[in-house]
Amino acid sequence: MRPGERSSPRVMIVAGEASGDLHGASLCRALQAQSPGVRFFGLGGPLMAAAGMELLADIRETAVIGFSEAVRRLPAIRRIYRRLVAALTSERPDVVVLIDFPGMNLRLAGAAHRVGIPVVYFIPPQIWAWAPGRIRTIQRCVSLVLAVLPFERALYQRAGILVEFVGHPVLDSLAGAPDRSAARRQLGLDDEALVIGLLPGSRPQEIRHMMPLMREVAARMAAVHPRSRFVIGLAPTVQRTDVEPHLGGGPAITVVADRTHAVMRAADLLLVTSGTATLEAALLGTPMLVCYRVSVVTEWLGSPMVRVPWISLTNLVLGRAVVPEFYWRREATPERVADAALRLLASPEALAAQRRAFTELADELGEPGVAARAARHVLSFSEASTAPSPREDCAGGARARKAAS
Repeated sequence: MRPGERSSPRVMIVAGEASGDLHGASLCRALQAQSPGVRFFGLGGPLMAAAGMELLADIRETAVIGFSEAVRRLPAIRRIYRRLVAALTSERPDVVVLIDFPGMNLRLAGAAHRVGIPVVYFIPPQIWAWAPGRIRTIQRCVSLVLAVLPFERALYQRAGILVEFVGHPVLDSLAGAPDRSAARRQLGLDDEALVIGLLPGSRPQEIRHMMPLMREVAARMAAVHPRSRFVIGLAPTVQRTDVEPHLGGGPAITVVADRTHAVMRAADLLLVTSGTATLEAALLGTPMLVCYRVSVVTEWLGSPMVRVPWISLTNLVLGRAVVPEFYWRREATPERVADAALRLLASPEALAAQRRAFTELADELGEPGVAARAARHVLSFSEASTAPSPREDCAGGARARKAAS
């Protein structure tokens, strides 16, 4: 490299779950489009690898839910964390981009802060739902928060943290989703069939907790609608072998891989495990019920910490109970969920009310082009002439750069 020339940007990206892999891949492509020489590396999955990222570790080693599940994976997570921390000095990225996954990522933010590397948090922790104390770490160690939900901007601004609302990345990921007719053709479903879509989650642990519930709900619904079709949409991080042991003792269920959006579009009703899939389904206009179950230990430890009235992002963004929710074991029972699903199917008015609310949701989440907007903010750090020193307050340094620009 000649004196005075800038080297190509080096970006570490860390995403620990399936949704992070999806949105991280979009970010990788946007970074390449805006800075063709960019090099990115870190923790991700098959989608980020396909987008050109060098994987230092794979998300299949880190995707966990709940306390008891995390304890079992702790040795693997520690090894990956140490590998990433070592890369902060050996690879010396210009900026670290964290995508959700706060259990590891907030610690990594601290490690990056200590060696003077700016941190951008894309899809920040849901501190408005639980663990509000995490905002102190974000204040100390995160240079910029890229908020994806409209109400997050004011929350971080009140805490004195530099924040930009870029919109939710599901707006980009749905760009190629088929319409209802095309989706049914892809899945081999008759136009007139009653189709129930099952989305049991993106982690093997979620499959173990959710599939027995969904299978029993399907059996109860099939008793009332014997000609209905049941279709499971597998997330990229879940294998058929994770699902197949749970399919016996109920109606026939078709398992579909890599076509989650087609399942969402084709269905008349969805049973969805709480998460980003609820936003995707809503934006695609398909009525749903939201369910969530975890281990007994995780429920006992976690239920007192939940600080919001709903668990689905659809209800949280809209600020009201648009879709029925069933979480914790006392509520997410086959009887309750099946009864609610059958009532919803029997009420054209209730189905239409959900669809109207979903139109409102699209207006709240911003405009497509989220990854491109996020990439511009990320690259602004690699182009800066100076980075914060290890002793500088990262949030304060970011605010100073913002004011000077």
